[in-house]
Amino acid sequence: MSIDKDFLDKFINVTECAAYGASPFIGKNDKNAADQGAVNKMRSTLNSIKFNGKIVIGEGEMDEAPMLYIGEKVGTGVGPELDIAVDPLEGTKFTAKGLPNAFSVLAVSEKGNLLSAPDTYMDKIVVGSDLPKNLLDLDNTVETNIEILAKAKNKKISDIKACILKRPRHDKIISSLEKMDVKINYITDGDIAGALSVIGETPKNDIYLGSGGAPEGVITAAALSCLGGQIQGRLLIESEDVARAKKLGVKDVNKKYNTEDMAKGDIIFCATGVTDGDLVKGVINQEDHYETNTFALHKSQNKNLKISNTHKKWNRYQFLENIGFLKNLTI
Repeated sequence: MSIDKDFLDKFINVTECAAYGASPFIGKNDKNAADQGAVNKMRSTLNSIKFNGKIVIGEGEMDEAPMLYIGEKVGTGVGPELDIAVDPLEGTKFTAKGLPNAFSVLAVSEKGNLLSAPDTYMDKIVVGSDLPKNLLDLDNTVETNIEILAKAKNKKISDIKACILKRPRHDKIISSLEKMDVKINYITDGDIAGALSVIGETPKNDIYLGSGGAPEGVITAAALSCLGGQIQGRLLIESEDVARAKKLGVKDVNKKYNTEDMAKGDIIFCATGVTDGDLVKGVINQEDHYETNTFALHKSQNKNLKISNTHKKWNRYQFLENIGFLKNLTI
């Protein structure tokens, strides 16, 4: 089975609208408003599509995050059953501060084919394509994984480039990489873009490693399932969150998930830039229209696209109404 090819354009439009929803808040130091703008546009656009959708990766469970929460039903309720993983605004801080690499992203599968991961952390290793399957392992030492990767890529260890979030929790990993003379590219946020930096004909990095968001790990796996890259992840679940994880279907909290464990079957992946970044350029606002740039994948159709589109702008009233600012206003 596969997802109808006509859905690709529909889901591209979803992330385009979400990116535009966030764009008025670029550089305004209000990450919550930026997120709200993206969420409301993403939700309303999803709900205009004829399908029976369910959010399996979102902004927490219903009681914790009323904004595209895990388990929320989207779409018209008529049509194919599809599971949706969303991050309406990957890089809220980047948007608020006017920094690169903020984007709106979603991944789509047929029902049951995306891991419903809780909003927790995940240990991750990500490498690119054209490598032996399941090459690296989270139970290996950093040194062992780097040695295996260097051999598989026919590179000197000192030529390996590693991407990692700059966090105190990664100090031990960083120390190991430094001792091996591995080149380290740090990122401050946005680990989807960091993880996907290992992909392409001339990738910026050879490996992404460390812990980041579990939802971002599943969205990354969805993209990698289309691109041929590899991820291995393991949820980092605190004891008080075990029951919550099991409620979402996580049977073994210590399980190591490879790409196909997190994203199976046909996949659609769309990421639209809010600010300029490594994946795509950001939203360009003109007086009466806006321009978007999207990185889009459809596995069964073998689609790997960079798409630019132009959209007519709403007027100010329509925009404020859409993002909820006029919800309680009587006129």
